Parts: sequence; structure tokens; C-alpha cells
Amino acid sequence: MIEKLIVLEDIDPVMFYGVNNTNMQLIKALYPKLRIVARGNVIKVLGDELELCAFEENITKLEKYCAEYNSLKEEVIIDIIKGNAPQAERSGDVIVFSVTGKPIIPRSDNQHRLVEAFRTHDMVFAIGPAGSGKTYTAIALAVRALKNKEVKRIILSRPAVEAGEKLGFLPGDMRDKIDPYLQPLYDALQDMIPAAKLQEYMDQNVIQIAPLAFMRGRTLNDAVVILDEAQNTTPAQLKMFLTRMGMNTKMIVTGDMTQIDLPSPQHSGLVQALHILRGVKGISIIELTQKDIVRHQLVTRIVDAYDRYEKQKKQEHSSKGQE
Repeated sequence: MIEKLIVLEDIDPVMFYGVNNTNMQLIKALYPKLRIVARGNVIKVLGDELELCAFEENITKLEKYCAEYNSLKEEVIIDIIKGNAPQAERSGDVIVFSVTGKPIIPRSDNQHRLVEAFRTHDMVFAIGPAGSGKTYTAIALAVRALKNKEVKRIILSRPAVEAGEKLGFLPGDMRDKIDPYLQPLYDALQDMIPAAKLQEYMDQNVIQIAPLAFMRGRTLNDAVVILDEAQNTTPAQLKMFLTRMGMNTKMIVTGDMTQIDLPSPQHSGLVQALHILRGVKGISIIELTQKDIVRHQLVTRIVDAYDRYEKQKKQEHSSKGQE
């Protein structure tokens, strides 16, 4: 009889053990000759060496499945322990699985192009209107790279520019002050990483969320780095950000040219960067459109209505200028 400790490192133990420990009870039932005790993220096993080795191998497979699909069902446990391939809902288009086990996939041609550009380029610009999935797809790609151990960390940043309203004094420490600006990034992460694991990643700085001003002076290695709302950067800020790139790092810059909130007379660094960097080897520019919008159908209609309004204003302004 020997004893072994197995540490669950890449998953949320609560998800692995199941509601009211139902998954763990099933595993114990399938290994009646072993004495199994689970506490926190550690499973202590006592039993025969051969059966214990088989148990450890299957726990590793279950942990890997749970980390990839963000779920662990009883039928999957039975399949893996009995040596059968689990019948997972998977296709080649899946980026990652949400915390509910739902596959997150590119839902338009341009989103597919963004996924492919991330695979083949070290720096990608994703430009498009609200709701076109540019930020959500970018974060899904970063989470996949982290889960596959292609990188050691994810760094997410945004310029702290208010969208047309003054928020005034914000109480609390630095994180409390910047959180309102970064909430959309948290929302996407919470869809893809279980809450306990996400908190652990953030406590250990595996996932870092910081305002753009905190990037100065850093060299970012072994990471996926995402800059969201880049249309609200100044030319100097964006140049500073892009030159933070280190070894084994990929960058995704997202922005919407129709939502520039910089106060006059400042100019958008994203507009300048796209003009300067278009055609540079290693950089891909993906332009999403209204056809890529995956929010409520009203969002598409709203974006179209504003586009028509802006075109009409330009035409009227042009006509007055010719008079």
C-alpha cells in the first residue's frame, strides 16, 4: 500500500469535484479498492501501486478535459476511466469553451480572418464597430494561448478616457479607480475562466489588467498583450505601447474609428498607426464591419442609422463649402 498526493493545478476544484461532490463520489465508486480523500485542490490516494498509477493517469486526463472544456460531466468521467474517448462537442472552429461549456467560435468571415491572422502574425489590428466581436474574440485567443501554455501571461490594457461624461473623483485605491474603465475586459474573462481560477490568475499576475499609462518602461515577454479601445490613444501613447513588445509575445490592438472620445485638439493614435504600419511585414490589419455585429439585431440597425446620419452631415457640409 502506498500513498500519493495529486495536485489539481490548472482548474477550479469546485468544478472538478462537481455540485455536492457528485463527480468525486462517482470517481470513488469507480475505484472501490482505493481510499480517496479530496481537500481543496489536493487529492490524497492510498492503495495498490498499479491501480494508483492508473488512477493518477485518468485524473490527469480528467483535469486536462476540465481545463479545456470548462465542464466535467458524469458521462465524460465514465468514458475516460473506462478508456473510451469522450463524446465532446468540438469542431475545428472552437477557440475556447465558456464557463458553461459552450463553445466560443468565430461567428463571421472577418472573425475567422482575425483568428487566422493571430496564428500567422505577431501583431494584429482588429478595427470595427461596436458589437463586431473584436475584443471578445481577441480575449478568447489570449485565453486559448494561456491554456495551451504557448505564453505565460495575458496583459490587457485600455486608455482611461471617459466616453463623453466626467466621472469625477473615484474613491478607493488605484485598482478601484481604474476598474470602471476595464470592466468590459473583466466581463469577457469571466465568460471564459471560472471565477476562482480567474482570481488566482489575477492574484499571481498571470492575467494583468492595467491602464495604458502603466505600460511605459516595460518589456513584455512570453505574453499575449491586448490593447482595447485604441482609437482613444494619442499617437505618442500608441507608439509607446507597440514598442513594449518582447520575445514570444503577440499583440492585438482593437478599436472603433467611429467612437473617438479624445478631447479636441488631440488626434487618434490608431488612425495614424494604421496609415504608417499598413503593409509592414508581421503586422495584420483586420477590418470588421456592420455585418460582423453579433449583439442584439438592434445594434446593427443603430450603427447603420448613425453611419447614414454622418454621411448626410458630410454631404451637407460639402455642399455648403461649394456655395
